[in-house]
Amino acid sequence: RGSLVVVNGPAGFHQGMPEERNLMTPPQSADVVDENLSLSGCSKPWIEPTFTLAARVRVIITICFFLIAASSNSVVLYSITRKRRKSHVRLLILSLTVADLLVTFMVMPLDAVWNMTVQWYAGDLPCKLLNFLKLFAMYSATLVLVVISLDRHSAILHPFAFANSSRRNRLMLCIAWGMSLLLASPQLFLFHLHTVPGVNFTQCVTHGSFQEHWEEITYNMFTFTTLYVAPLSIMIVCYIRIIWEINKQLKISLARSKNDHISKARMKTLKMTVVIVASFVICWTPYYLLGLWYWFQPDMIQRIPEYINHSLFLFGLLHTCTDPVIYGLYTPSFREDMKACLRGIETVIMGQERNKLLSSSEMNIKDYIINGGAASGASNGTIIHTVC
Repeated sequence: RGSLVVVNGPAGFHQGMPEERNLMTPPQSADVVDENLSLSGCSKPWIEPTFTLAARVRVIITICFFLIAASSNSVVLYSITRKRRKSHVRLLILSLTVADLLVTFMVMPLDAVWNMTVQWYAGDLPCKLLNFLKLFAMYSATLVLVVISLDRHSAILHPFAFANSSRRNRLMLCIAWGMSLLLASPQLFLFHLHTVPGVNFTQCVTHGSFQEHWEEITYNMFTFTTLYVAPLSIMIVCYIRIIWEINKQLKISLARSKNDHISKARMKTLKMTVVIVASFVICWTPYYLLGLWYWFQPDMIQRIPEYINHSLFLFGLLHTCTDPVIYGLYTPSFREDMKACLRGIETVIMGQERNKLLSSSEMNIKDYIINGGAASGASNGTIIHTVC
């Protein structure tokens, strides 16, 4: 019995993140609803949640992020696939772009629609499947960053193993995508539909999937560790060792009056990956810390304004929009492809406007000939010449 905890509403990528106040609770109360209130005839009525102002702002910003991330990552995908020069880094950026597109098309639309509908209308199977795809998209984006960090670590510390890098990266990417599927699969069994007793309100929740509270906490911590703590630890260790090796090679270079131990292209790629990983850490750390706080102190949701939860989640989504920008800053060919796409779009728009002008001109000439073209031959020729 106890209380009905609505876990993983639109706010969370995975089971256990702090839910929204517009899901199953009154706007001014905590996110925990006691089932006994609806069954014992308690005088305190259950108030159906609404689409709040903060949630509306969140939806608008999410739609803007969706348009930016979809267009920019699509251009990156086009730029990478059209390159003829083979590079093992190209496959890594391609995988990262696909992972970002998964987050864009799986997480953002679902989050926006779920906030607007407040409750769940899509049925039990979409409830399970969509929450699985959300977590799968987030795992894939994180684990691909781990693979990129390991690749840069190998490129700097073991530069003579370049011949096996492509094969190694393919293997690591296969493991990353396979682990994403495996680690996200519990969502298919945890999520289900639940209707509030005595109220026509249905939500997609994990209520009842855990027998004991410690089981829920254990799963939450496992997800938090595999999705954030472990990948972040691996990335930090990789880049600390990279920085240590670069400093050591710089000292050797100064002693020998040479500076060609690390190529400029390799250093440029290293800088790009460092910035991408840093943006991931900066964007997602506040929201994960909020979730960690919530798991151990659920009452904290009463003490923070609603817009803070929305803002931290949106700040995390911003990472999907920053990857194409970072890639563009460090890749001249991508900037050229972006300009070519913009020129192509401009050409299409100008062509459509030109066709509209020509069609309207033809209509004016036909109307003139039908209605009054015979009245004056001289003026007719003048007008036709002017219109053309």
